Amino acid sequence: MNNIPMKLKVCGMKYVENIKQVAILKPDYLGFIFYEKSKRNFEGIIPDIDKRIKRVGVFVNEYIEIVVSLAEEYKLSLLQFHGEESTDYIEEIRKYLPNTEIIKVFSVKDTFDFTMLEPYEGKVNYFLFDTKGKEKGGNGVSFDWKVLANYNSKTPYFLSGGIGLEELDAIKAFIKLPQAKQCVALDVNSRFEIQPGEKSIKKLKEFIKQIKKEL
Repeated sequence: MNNIPMKLKVCGMKYVENIKQVAILKPDYLGFIFYEKSKRNFEGIIPDIDKRIKRVGVFVNEYIEIVVSLAEEYKLSLLQFHGEESTDYIEEIRKYLPNTEIIKVFSVKDTFDFTMLEPYEGKVNYFLFDTKGKEKGGNGVSFDWKVLANYNSKTPYFLSGGIGLEELDAIKAFIKLPQAKQCVALDVNSRFEIQPGEKSIKKLKEFIKQIKKEL
């Protein structure tokens, strides 16, 4: 069994009333995508929600000045970088936002070269593994989690990519494996959507209920 408390991130939030409804379920993180090419691009206001829910801003190869501006405007607790951001880029961000945690995303298909993580060790707080697809996230497809058996980093990671109610049995099996030891959060998005950016409260409630039985 995973001895690290598994948290939940609901990403791709877009609509005020839906944000309020999801916040009532008390996920650990809410993700807001700041990427114009995304169907879930966020441009609205974040309503008053429980302060314990951390706000995550998702960016793709964005200008540092814009990232800093949006992080300050929306009081983001974490920044998730989903593009080809270099370690120099990360270090520059740190100068402006030293207290903001950073997640670096890596896309996985059938295999993954874990040496790609080495330059980021000690520079980011978390890695996030998502499924390689046409979109920068939100593809609704899972990758083979067995790939993570080769994960030997001390950096904790988020597990993403096509996680839905249908994956509950697979998740329950996964969290008992050695490679889940460093997994600190499940990241859900498109498989819980009514439309891009709007989440099904019914599905999320059921997912949370089932996951809590295991963790």
